[in-house]
Amino acid sequence: MKSFIVISAILACTFAAPQGPLEEPIPIIRQEQEVNPDGSYRWSYETGNGITAEEQGFLKNPDTEQAAQVAQGEFSYTAPDGQLIRLQYIADENGFQPIGDHLPTPPPIPPAIQRALEYLASQPPSDGTSRRF
Repeated sequence: MKSFIVISAILACTFAAPQGPLEEPIPIIRQEQEVNPDGSYRWSYETGNGITAEEQGFLKNPDTEQAAQVAQGEFSYTAPDGQLIRLQYIADENGFQPIGDHLPTPPPIPPAIQRALEYLASQPPSDGTSRRF
């Protein structure tokens, strides 16, 4: 019984091994990093397969209750379908805010809805009481 378990384990490992040639490691062509005493930083890199990335950051409003870490940067790579993907971003007290042509966007507001929103925005503020009609 024990030999059956050992043989089963060996066969499982043999057939679970990856088939085909192993991929070559992707070289790092360029890499830079800088960390400053004030907490600001900057890093960037480029790989042999065309991936590039960079980011810089700093502490906004240090030593206050409104202190917030800010990071902004970008990265790019070529998708499997050949499309160049480029994403720029900022991350701060307002959250992560990405920008890229490949990101989905909301549909445009229909003209009638836009006019209604503009009309409502032009009205004086309500005093908080409700009206009965």
